[in-house]
Amino acid sequence: MSDELSRLIQRVGLGDRPAFRELYRLTSAKLFGVCLRVLREKSEAEDALQEVYVKIWHNAGRFAVTGQSPVSWLAAVARNHAIDRIRARRPQAVDIGLVPEIADAAPDPEQASVAAGERQRIENCLGKLKADRAEAVRGAYLEGYSYQELAERYSMPINTVRTWLRRSLLQLRECLQA
Repeated sequence: MSDELSRLIQRVGLGDRPAFRELYRLTSAKLFGVCLRVLREKSEAEDALQEVYVKIWHNAGRFAVTGQSPVSWLAAVARNHAIDRIRARRPQAVDIGLVPEIADAAPDPEQASVAAGERQRIENCLGKLKADRAEAVRGAYLEGYSYQELAERYSMPINTVRTWLRRSLLQLRECLQA
């Protein structure tokens, strides 16, 4: 078997496709087992096995008949490729000094204070509207309800809801500008 595999690898090195097909038939189960032992996930081992045979196709001419068994050489190609896949998954460590500073997206204390004041002004102005209309404005513009959903919620025609919202927004604008 060892001599047969050696001859097949040599023929693959010369670009012999039938020899490659036979080499695959004889060794794919063993090499799949090697990939699966290292990667521990069937689908990843299957992907790795395809890549291993591409490497074998390209590197078969480098196989030295003397000294190394063909099964050992093939298993080493599979094992090394599977290990390379694991290494590629790990994120590379980066020197923290080389990372640019990232600004904090949160508002600074001054911005938070201004936003809180604006929120309070809006809430005060919403409080001056009739309760159902203020609730409709919140529903439409803060919670994303459609005119149709609001019309169903208040049992009103859709055009009435649109009128409520338009008039309420005009009142809010006047209140906020004052």
